[in-house]
Amino acid sequence: MQPFQRNATKVVAIGNVLVGGNHPISIQSMTNTDTRDVEATVKQIWDLEKEGCEIIRVAVPDMKAAQSLGAIKSKIHIPLVADIHFDYRLAIESINQGVDKLRINPGNIGSKERIKAVVEVAKKHNIPIRIGVNAGSLEQTILERYGGVTAEGLVESALRHIMILEQYNFTNIIVSLKASSIPLALSSYMQLAQKVDYPLHIGITEAGTLWSGTIKSAAGIGSLLAQGLGDTLRVSLTGDPLEEVRCAKQILQSLGLRKFGAEIISCPTCGRTEINLIRLAEEVEKRCQHLTKPITVAVMGCVVNGPGEAKEADIGIAGGKGVGVIFKKGQLIKRVPEDQLLQVLMEEIEKMQME
Repeated sequence: MQPFQRNATKVVAIGNVLVGGNHPISIQSMTNTDTRDVEATVKQIWDLEKEGCEIIRVAVPDMKAAQSLGAIKSKIHIPLVADIHFDYRLAIESINQGVDKLRINPGNIGSKERIKAVVEVAKKHNIPIRIGVNAGSLEQTILERYGGVTAEGLVESALRHIMILEQYNFTNIIVSLKASSIPLALSSYMQLAQKVDYPLHIGITEAGTLWSGTIKSAAGIGSLLAQGLGDTLRVSLTGDPLEEVRCAKQILQSLGLRKFGAEIISCPTCGRTEINLIRLAEEVEKRCQHLTKPITVAVMGCVVNGPGEAKEADIGIAGGKGVGVIFKKGQLIKRVPEDQLLQVLMEEIEKMQME
């Protein structure tokens, strides 16, 4: 059972991934390769697919990049999203190349005729459009109205863009309200969710580097998800996109919203710890990365409290002086010499994965 009540949204199809309603909250990332370099872009997408990315976005800065999308699409297995700014012709070419979604802001691609042209092609190919409102690029009129960047301004901008598409009877829409400020993002999404039922793409934009950005993203995205908000998400980190996917998976798993292989729980160590618990926990986490069947593994520092504190874990170990115990659901199953603890644990986990 999910611990949080999801906000009710309509369902939108991005290729073969359904977003919204009660469908799993999907994980997105964005390549940092030159989209015109098909080989490099495809290779990165393959790596992201393997890590668990379910939707991938690429930048489309010019027509050569747009014309590369067909070749990229033909070599990957997850939905492809084209990120477009300003030039409506790039949006149309991207659709014709076979992308599964556009990320645009209708208001910044020109006249009503140009917007209508994009909408008509999107309708023909049944391609959804994500309206991506960003705190760093709000319309000047909105900034003046609210005296700067505010949640109300972000929501007004989103509603303006939605209305542009709706006037052409286009409702195949996903919306994001990105901000680097967690309180601003949270307030914006909460307000918008009361006004529309379109699926929400969530994230904390410009979150930062791997360490600080992971913490900020976990705090921000976790807060949104705990409010029942979010149908698809991207963690935005300054670094390897693979880390975005790993972080996203951990956020969803930590909240009980998705299950991805092994979840490692471990105690913070204390004066009772008589084994190298830090090294042991890191090694268990490393060796469990390949697992695909959901399992919770506990690595605890002492046999006194370990099995009790981690009794909900599927399997775990607790260290002692020269010896440790292996337990399942809090019940001790065997005692093992310290130097064999890791090996025996992994053997037991592999058996459970085969069951």
